[in-house]
Amino acid sequence: MKQINIAILGCGVVGTGVAKLLMEKQPLLESKIGASLNLKYVVDLDTKTDRGIRFKDGVFISDATKAIDDPTVDIIVELIGGKGVAKDFILRALKNKKHVVTANKALIAEFGNDIVKIAAEHNSDFGFEASVGGCMPVIKTIRESLVANRINSITGILNGTCNYILTKISNEGCLFDVALKEAQAKGYAEADPFLDVEGHDSAHKLAILASLAYGMRINIKDIHVEGISKITPVDIEFAKDFGYTIKLLAISKNNTDKVEARVHPTMIPTVHPLAHVNGSMNALTINADATGETMLYGAGAGMMPTASAVLSDIADIARNIMVNQNLNSDSKPVTRIPILGFQDSNVRQISIMPITEINTCYYIRLAAADRPGVLSKITGILGNCGISIQSVHQKGRQANGPVPVFMITHRAVERDVQQALKEISELDAIPENPVVIRIEEDITT
Repeated sequence: MKQINIAILGCGVVGTGVAKLLMEKQPLLESKIGASLNLKYVVDLDTKTDRGIRFKDGVFISDATKAIDDPTVDIIVELIGGKGVAKDFILRALKNKKHVVTANKALIAEFGNDIVKIAAEHNSDFGFEASVGGCMPVIKTIRESLVANRINSITGILNGTCNYILTKISNEGCLFDVALKEAQAKGYAEADPFLDVEGHDSAHKLAILASLAYGMRINIKDIHVEGISKITPVDIEFAKDFGYTIKLLAISKNNTDKVEARVHPTMIPTVHPLAHVNGSMNALTINADATGETMLYGAGAGMMPTASAVLSDIADIARNIMVNQNLNSDSKPVTRIPILGFQDSNVRQISIMPITEINTCYYIRLAAADRPGVLSKITGILGNCGISIQSVHQKGRQANGPVPVFMITHRAVERDVQQALKEISELDAIPENPVVIRIEEDITT
């Protein structure tokens, strides 16, 4: 039986999980692949800490270049993370004509176009299933299962930290800071949670998915991103009263010549399945012309769920290696599925629509001085900006304090809404900036 040698760079939580699966599931993997997957190296600067695995002599090393430059290694698995040394190691491996698997969504979102180009130049495979959605087969679904579909839209809960925090606020009425501390205590949030709670982690993932769905070059810089740190129990309770749930959504829509790609807190109808995705779970809906709406649900992170996704890429690449071993030496190696789902010549530069151009409904929360004429000034500004109000609600008066005012608009253009909010915030009767949350009534189109 052919032996395929694998090196794992980074033996943290996910790297340890991948090593465990490779060692514990060897008979199962051999039966499905027809080759022996041999863990030749596990590389980490810390080789002293016990990972709960007993490696063979010479497997657990600290020198990544030894593994990358070893001509007998077929697949490099990068699980170091970050955009520094991880990028250098991936590029070195590809230039050494090795195949690469990674879970590094930030690196792909920023440098993926260059990595794909170099992989193609050196006839190497590049797998990144684990970069989006944990154990959910998101990338395989878009790239393979929906190959005959025009994908109309993608809407997803792609960050377990934010989803856990919003679930906590919704169920217990606690403030954001309290929910964040509990998420950190449970290991759902990093000590520095900025990338998660401010939406950037979800944006990295959306940049990858949009490329696969629409045949566009990966573009992270033009995705509009907002986080959840300003969401309060008051907003969540108001949403419930009117049949909505607030989730941090990654939203992409195919407008043919332009693509919408945005990450922000969103009110969605409580009857939609995404509204019932709670805790640290992830979920994604894909609307396509032939299949209609498809929903994927699963753990978006964690040792074994993510390791499982990494192994799916390793298995695919191993199968390609098995096919290529039967080709004559003059043949170009076969890569069965294009890295970005489309043939390289058909991956285009498609613009991402500026957030100012989107058209949707809006929830607006204001704190207004309790005196006559204030509400009429607010509604007048909205009307002058072409914004039609669906409903207005005022909470009970507070002693010597502002009155909370809640509004839901009909569909409006973002540019007009932002102009109206700017004018409203300049009123003397408005002591703090308004809070706005976009509403997606129909998130399948």
